[in-house]
Amino acid sequence: MGLMDRLRGEFVDIVEWLDDSRDTIVWRFPRFQNEIKMGAKLIVRESQTAVFVNEGQIADAFPPGTYTLETRNLPILSTLKGWKYGFNSPFKAEVYFVNTRQFTEMKWGTQNPVILRDAEFGVVRLRAFGAYAARVVDAQRLLRELVGTDPQFRTEEVQEYLRQLIVGRLGGALATAGVPLLDLAAHQDAIGRRLAGVLTAELADVGIAIPTFVIENISVPPEVERALDKRTSMGAVGDLDRFTQFQAATALEEAARNPGGEAGAGVGLGMGMAMGQQMARTMAGETAPAQHAPA
Repeated sequence: MGLMDRLRGEFVDIVEWLDDSRDTIVWRFPRFQNEIKMGAKLIVRESQTAVFVNEGQIADAFPPGTYTLETRNLPILSTLKGWKYGFNSPFKAEVYFVNTRQFTEMKWGTQNPVILRDAEFGVVRLRAFGAYAARVVDAQRLLRELVGTDPQFRTEEVQEYLRQLIVGRLGGALATAGVPLLDLAAHQDAIGRRLAGVLTAELADVGIAIPTFVIENISVPPEVERALDKRTSMGAVGDLDRFTQFQAATALEEAARNPGGEAGAGVGLGMGMAMGQQMARTMAGETAPAQHAPA
């Protein structure tokens, strides 16, 4: 820190944070030797919390508002430093501003498949990805458990930790949901809300909550996709006997258009025999003599 910064620290008595980024969670107020004048103005804006730290020990915290720093509104710090009432000398303390707004559009995804047992398909491997929102609900716990002495704590420093926690809980959430594989897409919102609650409870010790959790897609391996496509195609066919008759009629029509071809003759003969047999069975059913009941 240069001479001008030292002089500015001596005369400026406003402690505040104007956040010009979109990814900073915690920011430490810079001041030469951490000296703050008694009677200085502390400005805490909406979605912020200011926390005073004395020699590594967390002291007082301030919600949004404007404060005049005095011994009466710094009770913990006053006790730690042994101040008497009316103490007016500059004091040393670190001031951390914690951003408590929601950090949205944080991405997550499974690097490795999640193994799940399905009642219809057996053991399947799933991949999933999506987004979530995170916010700080306990600034002091966050400082104590994750931030430490980091002067600028960003989302990228905690995002991998959150992703690992999400992936670790995803398999259990899908397994206990009791939703068949083919119905997972219809229940993604409900599973996401459940995961948000589970993750918030897990992260309570570090002061972070997950208000929103979105599952954008759940996918299966390519071989399972091909099996599902075949099953869908079979379902689209419907009545197999009628589908066979339709194919036979179509082939017979094509053979009639090309009567000179050997393939056409063979196909026509085969389809004609098949249709003849089908017609014979039908006529036999219609002309079968009725059996009279005994008198």
